Amino acid sequence: MSRFREPQHPDFVRMNTSVGFDVRLWPQDIAQSRAHANMLAECSIICAADRDALLHGLDQVEAELREQRFAFSEHDEDIHMAIERRVTEITGSVGGRLHTARSRNDQVATDIALYTRDRAHAAQAHITAVMEVLLRRAEEHIDWPMPGYTHLQRGQPVYLAHHLLAYFWMFMRDRERFMFAERQAGGTLPLGAGALAGVNFQTDRRMLARELGFDRPAPNSIDAVANRDFVLDYLSAAATCATHLSRLGVELVLWSSTEFGFCELPDAWSAGSSIMPQKKNPDAAELLRAKAPRVVGHLAALHGVMHALPLTYNKDLQEDKEHLFDAVDTLEISLSAAAGMLSGVAFKREPLASAAGDELIAATDVADLLVQLGVPFREAHGVVAGLVRTAVDAGKRLSQLTSQELAAQSEMLAAHHEQFSEVLSRGSWLESKVSEGGTARARVDEQLKLARTVLDEASASGD
Repeated sequence: MSRFREPQHPDFVRMNTSVGFDVRLWPQDIAQSRAHANMLAECSIICAADRDALLHGLDQVEAELREQRFAFSEHDEDIHMAIERRVTEITGSVGGRLHTARSRNDQVATDIALYTRDRAHAAQAHITAVMEVLLRRAEEHIDWPMPGYTHLQRGQPVYLAHHLLAYFWMFMRDRERFMFAERQAGGTLPLGAGALAGVNFQTDRRMLARELGFDRPAPNSIDAVANRDFVLDYLSAAATCATHLSRLGVELVLWSSTEFGFCELPDAWSAGSSIMPQKKNPDAAELLRAKAPRVVGHLAALHGVMHALPLTYNKDLQEDKEHLFDAVDTLEISLSAAAGMLSGVAFKREPLASAAGDELIAATDVADLLVQLGVPFREAHGVVAGLVRTAVDAGKRLSQLTSQELAAQSEMLAAHHEQFSEVLSRGSWLESKVSEGGTARARVDEQLKLARTVLDEASASGD
């Protein structure tokens, strides 16, 4: 007997059916259903024999799904109904008892929470792998000078290790965001909330929470089925992480270009041209750039789905899955690609050092020398700007300026010509940055030790 006199329109069936993408939730649905069957028996809502039959059926369904021999039906609306149908085929009428004291609303919310928790944990492992590679490559290039940039113009010299470690700390923050997302997804258990108001049985939701690894049952049944904050938390962390990957990607694209010549990307992460045989294109790095807005788009789209959505469950919430699933897949392959490229990239010491040897990027150090000699910084800034203009107009390096040219800008600087020359020696540009977190070698060594401690602690905690 059906509530409806007419069958569903075929287009609505296609629109409504989600089994094509939510099939990936089968491990979570099997785990949840096992816990639910155990709880029903423990609370004497079903008998032990029925529980055993249900568990046997779930074991067989799991084997069929794992071995990819599960036969889907055209009437399977989603993976949850498909599993219940197959359990009923195996166990007979007892299969209909599996859905006692639960609704698809709390069932789906629980599966999504379990999945999100799992993938947030996996993201931390992927990120840690990238951090390991960044730290190793930084340790290999401790004393390699390179130019640091602002506005994509040479600004001040830094060590390559210092630059690579900037990404290490970005990804450390990403890992912390996914730790938060994991805690949120595993915080409160939706199962047992029913459709929206609870269920008509004295269930043991705390038993379910323990068995499924949640901290506690959700305290409000309405919030339990309406909540998708944990998906937003994952997508938010993923969007920021993907944005960081895009920044890494664009620098690899730039650095590997002929114009920069700072590195060569590994062949395994490069592509050729269909018409220009000499080309070695940084396609993987370019895709890191392009994947970021895709993940950000999923975050924005789910915010759109949730925006002004009345409580409790609405079919709109089916749209949480494809945004989440694609973001998971995109982020995980992007992190794997980043680790692979960074492991194999060959940095080129001479081009890096040559670019870092541009004396104009020592301008701030010259201004700081004047400050040390008693000149106010703003005045010193103007003096050095004038020196740079003089050198550029004359086609000279700063170190080639005569005492007269120096005196034209600053008698103080002309009187300390020897110190001016010392500042322009390459080593001093880098080693003068002695503030905590700076690029001086001693500070970079401190940073490397701190980064190693961070990874060792993560390894010890099992993250």
